[in-house]
Amino acid sequence: MAGALNWAADWVGFLAALQEAASADPELKVFAANAEFRFQLVAESRRAHFSFSRGTVRISEASEPDLVCLEAPIEAWRKFFSAVPPATYHNIFAMKMRVPEFKVSGDERLLAQHAHLVRRVLDLGREVLNDVGEKSSTEVTPGKRDAIRGGYVWIDYEGRPSRIYYEEAGAGRDLLLLHTAGSDSRQFYRIMNDAGLAAEWRMVAFDLPWHGKSLPPEGAPLGSWELTTDRYVAAIEAVIAALGLRRPVLLGSSMAGQICLEMALRWGERLGGVIACEASERIVGREVPWTRHPQVNESSFVPEWVHGLIAPQSPPERAREIWWEYSQGGYGVFWGDIRFYGREWDARERVGRIDTKKCPVTMLTGEYDYSCTPEISRATAAKIPGAGFEVMRGIGHFPMAENPDLFLEYLRPALARLRPRLDPGQ
Repeated sequence: MAGALNWAADWVGFLAALQEAASADPELKVFAANAEFRFQLVAESRRAHFSFSRGTVRISEASEPDLVCLEAPIEAWRKFFSAVPPATYHNIFAMKMRVPEFKVSGDERLLAQHAHLVRRVLDLGREVLNDVGEKSSTEVTPGKRDAIRGGYVWIDYEGRPSRIYYEEAGAGRDLLLLHTAGSDSRQFYRIMNDAGLAAEWRMVAFDLPWHGKSLPPEGAPLGSWELTTDRYVAAIEAVIAALGLRRPVLLGSSMAGQICLEMALRWGERLGGVIACEASERIVGREVPWTRHPQVNESSFVPEWVHGLIAPQSPPERAREIWWEYSQGGYGVFWGDIRFYGREWDARERVGRIDTKKCPVTMLTGEYDYSCTPEISRATAAKIPGAGFEVMRGIGHFPMAENPDLFLEYLRPALARLRPRLDPGQ
């Protein structure tokens, strides 16, 4: 194992180094400010006890099980703590869902309440073991103004007036960008600022009702949002009409990737094509009761849940942005979206009817997506005659937001293949 320490051989030394890093970490200090929580990491015969109290953390060897225990064989933890963990070993929620030998015992409610503490201290363990730290790569030019233009448009949504926020950039053929569950159009900030795309595409991103700067429709009961396929299609159709988009190409990830497939089926002749990222015909096991639980802080748990879907190679600044955007979601909105993504959406008997001669379909899935894995997406693409599929290496569930530069290497060719059929006379 690369790094300054071999944790399996020098367990005490590892814990001492992690204690030093944890005590000095400003983010962990903020997270732990009002916490009273304990958990254990169990690696066969080795146990580490983590105690958070009044803004401090204490890390030591342990002998007896605690209220919450995270347990896995040494080899699984070796993968987890490696400099670049393999897919499904990069986060505890990924391991919980996809690694059978990883076990969580004890009160899982406590884990949900304190997931931000667990994730951060274990991230520090990875940094300590590999003798690395987070480095900023953001360059800022004071006074620089982005080319993105924002505004509002009113639509009639299910019989209620609804004010929708949208942003646009560039000029050319229409490219409609659809955000993921519980988030908003900010996810496409860097894609929309790409000069190469802006030279050929009029990029439009909007916030679904209840999301981002789009308020709930007038008169709608607060907290009542629950997305369905028909509601999703209706919102997209209304925005396309209100903004006058002509045969737009649709690009979306996660639940937005799913709806891209639905729109290709329903709207094929009126679209220029779809690029469905992290998409499949059916997803199971993604509903999480902690996302709308009265004893769990939605603004800390939801971003932690989605954090595990980000590839470990993604720039830390981008991962923080995703975390923060998800922390700002409205009450019950993520839960309502996931009801569509993980329960209501089921296209197993329908995706094979998509006519890719009328509406080309490209599917792109990140290798670190443990929710909709590349294998799941590949199987769906195989059922759609003429659909293209590619695995995006080094990317997770939020390609446009977590690593936009790398995502563009996959997006540009996909758009280039669609461009000829959208030019005049085609």
